[in-house]
Amino acid sequence: MKACLFLALVLMHFAAAADATPAPAPRLSASAPCSLSMTPTATPGVTSFRHCVDTPEMIPFRGGTYAMGDAVGNGMSYERPVHEVTIAPFAIGRFELTQQEWQRCVDAGACTLQQGAPPELADRERYPVIKVSWRQARAYVQWLATRTDKPYRLPTEAEWEYAARAGSTGQFPWGSQELGACIAVNFFDRAGHRLLPALDWWTDCDDGYAATAPVGSYPPNAWGVHDMLGNVWEWVEDCWHPSYANAPDDGSAWIDGGDCRKRVNRGGGWGNAPSTLRLSNRDADPAEAFSDGLGLRVALSLAPTKR
Repeated sequence: MKACLFLALVLMHFAAAADATPAPAPRLSASAPCSLSMTPTATPGVTSFRHCVDTPEMIPFRGGTYAMGDAVGNGMSYERPVHEVTIAPFAIGRFELTQQEWQRCVDAGACTLQQGAPPELADRERYPVIKVSWRQARAYVQWLATRTDKPYRLPTEAEWEYAARAGSTGQFPWGSQELGACIAVNFFDRAGHRLLPALDWWTDCDDGYAATAPVGSYPPNAWGVHDMLGNVWEWVEDCWHPSYANAPDDGSAWIDGGDCRKRVNRGGGWGNAPSTLRLSNRDADPAEAFSDGLGLRVALSLAPTKR
């Protein structure tokens, strides 16, 4: 069921809509004062917010109930059984966390440099941060919570799929598996194949991005969130479980009974074929692991609003 978008905040008036490109924000110290701001997006009815001028742009959700997992039946066993989950109000990053946003945490002394991050990406403010482990991702959201005095954290796996689906019940939020993906997401196409010619699962289209693309380069989903599929895999809070048997039904992170040496990541990345970008697909890696196709997106708990 599609949830209504909302802001549990005081609404403001704006003169013009913003495009998908995140506006560059000044580099401020961790002690700089914060002030809530809101911005209309190009998605009708969707307004994003920031708690500080230099913190991630967020999209809020009222929450609701949806069917999590592979309802189509062509996924992996660990994407089942399909189960009903009720999501509490929360917000999620409009974009994947960027290099610039990560650098602010490094400058504050709360985060470490990405592990082996290529120098040519280090100063690209609109590119997603890569080569960060789950433990590094946790350090970032803990710093962000302190920086804003708000309950920022990694999304739970159930929250991530809820935001990614944006009301969709199919495999993909577009039509044809390959041709639809060519204009919807950053995945392994001819541009990637030129970079990595030994890999043979490329698709015959070309977006010009051999690896990661700047966040917001592709259209948002129906709820105004960009790059939930493709570009980089995104760490979530949950430990790895080999099936959804006995999974929580309240949208909370699934920690008990799993392998917490490995943490779940979702969404697929620039090096994956379209078939990997199914909304129900999931993966996991050791909490200390990192790669050039693995990043993060932040989440924020919101208090329920009175009707």
